[in-house]
Amino acid sequence: MKKNVLVLVFSNLKHDARVSRQVSFLAKHFQVSLVCFDTDEMENVTPIRIKQTNLSVVRKALLSAFLLLRFHAIAYRLLHDYKQTLEKTLSEKSFDLIVANDIDTLPLAFHFKRTATTKIIFDAHEYAPRHFEDKLAWRIFFQPLYLHLCTKLIPKVDAMLTVGKGLADEYEKHFNVRPIIITNAARFHAIEPSPIQEGRIRLIHHGIANPSRRLELMIEMMTYLDQRFTLDLMLMTSNYASAQTRTYIENLKTNAEKDPRIKILPSVPSKEVVKTINQYDMGVFLLPPINFNYANTLPNKLFDFIQGRLAIAVGPTPEMASIVNQYKNGVVSTEFTAKSLADKLNSISH
Repeated sequence: MKKNVLVLVFSNLKHDARVSRQVSFLAKHFQVSLVCFDTDEMENVTPIRIKQTNLSVVRKALLSAFLLLRFHAIAYRLLHDYKQTLEKTLSEKSFDLIVANDIDTLPLAFHFKRTATTKIIFDAHEYAPRHFEDKLAWRIFFQPLYLHLCTKLIPKVDAMLTVGKGLADEYEKHFNVRPIIITNAARFHAIEPSPIQEGRIRLIHHGIANPSRRLELMIEMMTYLDQRFTLDLMLMTSNYASAQTRTYIENLKTNAEKDPRIKILPSVPSKEVVKTINQYDMGVFLLPPINFNYANTLPNKLFDFIQGRLAIAVGPTPEMASIVNQYKNGVVSTEFTAKSLADKLNSISH
């Protein structure tokens, strides 16, 4: 009889490549119950879909008050009000293993730990206590909550994972637990690079669109690049994106329309990304280190570029730059500026 595994994640797996790989691996060996916002059907996987918490004005006001007062348990319930819903589905189930993705799901993992023999693995995709440290409001309201959750729960997990060395070092430094590093490496794709067109170099960027990622820098970069270059931005937006984020995306579109070489395209499901971007020549990602996680990022998209058989153009983010420099599969700018990356790109031939 197969052992039972519970996977917890507050995301849509159609656009979450890391957790999709995690679940598909577990499903080869175990019977998996998957709590998520949405997913494609998978063999040996029972999906339990939850709706992202909708914070009304009253709920936001209460949440803000409890966060300021450091009533962490109440604040968490207001932020992630899933326990009662999940109890209806999971009340009769016992699990041999629970995998909690991101710190937000870890309290639920311990809630559904029914027996002393149940093991809990915590996959910390980011360094939670400094996730949006560039934003004053986040530091005031949310940073204490995430510090509390990490301090209380991380020492109790049976194993911990994260995506890169910088994040692992920081967790070990502050919480005395050394995470196992499992990168966001994409599955192997047996494909060839698409033919290069003489006199043309096609750039692609794909990923989440939000203001902190400074995507406008890649649009600005095009003003410094010669006419060989085109840029497509394949952007994903959450259905729950804030008004600020939606305004930001509209501003991006307005700026992109000024240059016919730039296109903004809708996203595709994560499993289709590699074959979609294979038609391009180079993957580009310029991310200023405005917070700790951005400074130490080693994202899915870098490995998607590699599996898509693209050359790579990135800023001097240490762990991305290390891979590009080691394998000589692209260029790394000297600064996190549009002009610096453009100078590197202009120096290459088709």
